[in-house]
Order: sequence, then structure tokens, then C-alpha cells
Amino acid sequence: MVRTLLLFVSFILVFEGVVTAQDPQFSQFYAAPLYLNPAMAGSTGQARAGINYRNQWPAIDANFTTTSVYFDYYIADKRSGVGFLLTQDREGLVGLRSLSVALQYSYELRITKNLGFTPGFQVAFYNRNANFHRLTFADQFNPVTGNLERMVTSEDFINNDAEKSFVDLSLGGLLFTRIAWLGIAVNHLTEPNQSIIGEDAPLPMKFSVHGGLKIPMRPGVVGSGVYARPSERSISPAFQYRHQGEFDQLDLGLYFTFEPLVVGTWYRGVPFKTVNDISNNESIVLLIGFTRIGGKDKNGNRDGLTIGYSFDYTISKLGVGAGGAHEFSLVYSWPMRNPRKPPPDKMVIPCPEF
Repeated sequence: MVRTLLLFVSFILVFEGVVTAQDPQFSQFYAAPLYLNPAMAGSTGQARAGINYRNQWPAIDANFTTTSVYFDYYIADKRSGVGFLLTQDREGLVGLRSLSVALQYSYELRITKNLGFTPGFQVAFYNRNANFHRLTFADQFNPVTGNLERMVTSEDFINNDAEKSFVDLSLGGLLFTRIAWLGIAVNHLTEPNQSIIGEDAPLPMKFSVHGGLKIPMRPGVVGSGVYARPSERSISPAFQYRHQGEFDQLDLGLYFTFEPLVVGTWYRGVPFKTVNDISNNESIVLLIGFTRIGGKDKNGNRDGLTIGYSFDYTISKLGVGAGGAHEFSLVYSWPMRNPRKPPPDKMVIPCPEF
């Protein structure tokens, strides 16, 4: 326990500028669309529900687990999307927990027949707390033997009410065609105070830019006979860049879709920027996913299911011995509109589903 605590504290000291300013992140960021950008609410033109789970550094006690659940729906008559997002992030050693509940709204603007823009905004409620009683401090140890002799500490802050709640606002926008997209999101517009021990610790504003291009290939065929239908074959280069406080991060890679199989790989880091003279190379991410899209009915309705698993192979000085990061995603979309109405004239955003 003591060695684990020392490792964790050392990591925070080395990467202080990163850890203190970074929101939770998902490697499968397009499988967490509402977390990525509120402008993504309603982006499928249907109803959609999903869950994301990430376990980072599972080999050490100071690991991080993040769970996100969401639902969104496109209101065709209003050209609007609405979304609900529930996210929990927990650190294993101290039990530091952050829970947020968010509501989102987006509106689709058709600039031309093949170009659209969707602005969106989010209102979220946050609650953060921690269990400091799981920690041990210097005054609890015998300075000669190094043995733990006292069960209590004179540190005052662990006796305080270690909890904080606040409201947070975010904005986003998404410009897209039938084969390309470019989005931007700004989170924590008011930079609310997030300290749970009574200090002044504003949550830094986060800027995110993401985009990509879908390059279609000759389609394949799934099924046989009357059930045969075209299946997608495509390559999608994509990126995401984030800046928050002193933290900068880039995800850059490729998705290969050979329906029903999707594989992907990308690099995470900013090699030209150092943190405390340490190169910011974080990980190589590997993805395998399964997608099943139902055939269209006479009104254009179709449902879809995607399941993904990714692994972050750590290439930073922390090393793969910490366990990297395991991430799972499950997304299901389905039509909810009146089947007697014609399908909405909505241009679906072509970004990957992982």
C-alpha cells in the first residue's frame, strides 16, 4: 500500500500539469458522441442509446475507471436533437469520484444540399467527493522503523466534508458533408470551482477539435438471396485534439470498416511538446469492433448495433506494466418516428461509430 501510494504521488508530481487539468477521456471517442460534442445529439436521425466503460492502469491501485451512459433522439419536425448524458469517473486509491448529469440540445442548419452545420449546447450538474481516510500520512509512521503505528492523522482536511457540487455549461458545433466532418467543443465555460477541500481550484476550460474523412471503397455483400444487401467498405482517417489548462493531447489514426467488422489504430500524444522535460508520447490504441445494421424498410427506417473493444498500449515512461487501458462500448440506434410519415431529409454525419 505504501509503495503504491508513493508511486501514485510521484506520478502526480511528475505529470502535475497533466493530471490536475485533464477531464476523463475515451479512446473510442466517436462511440461516446455526446461526451465528445453536444452538437452530436441527434446526429443519427434516430433514437440512440449507448454505454462506454474505460479502465485505465488496472495493474495498480491508483487506477481510473470511467463509465458513461447516454441517450439521444432526433426530432425531425423541429430539425433538433436532444440528449441525456450520465458520466462517472472514479480513482481507485482515494476513491475520488466525479458524477455528472447533462442535458443537451442541437439544431441542424442545412447550408447547401451537401453541407450542414449543427450547433449544440449542454447544461450539466456535477458532484465530486473523495474518501481521504484510505490514505496514510507521515505522522502515522514510526520514523525509525517505518512501521504504521497510528490509525489517525493530524491532517485537518480529511475531516472536512470532502464533497463539491456545481453547474457547468458547454457549447459545440459540427460542420459536415456526406463524406467529411469537422467539429469543435468548448467545455466548462464558467470554469467552476471544483475543489472538495475548500480551496480555489477552477476547472479549466477544455477546447476540443475533431474531424475526419470517410473514403468509400467498393461495397461488399452480406446475406444471401432476398436477404442480401450491400455492406460498407471504407477507410476513415480521423483525429481529435484537446487543450485544457496545461494539458494538450492528440489522437490521430485510421478506421477500417469491412462490415460487420471494424478495426482501427491510432496514436495518442503530442511528440513536439514536453511536460517537465518528458516527451508527451502516451499510447498506441488498437480497436476491434462489430457493427450490425438492419435493412431499410419502405420508409427508410433501420436499426443498428455496434460493439467495440480497444486497448491502449502505454508508450510513456509509466510503461505497459501499469496495465494500459481497456475500453468497451455498446451502442444501439433505432427509429422512433411515426412510420406513416416519410423519412426526414437529414444528412447523416459520416464519422465512425467507435
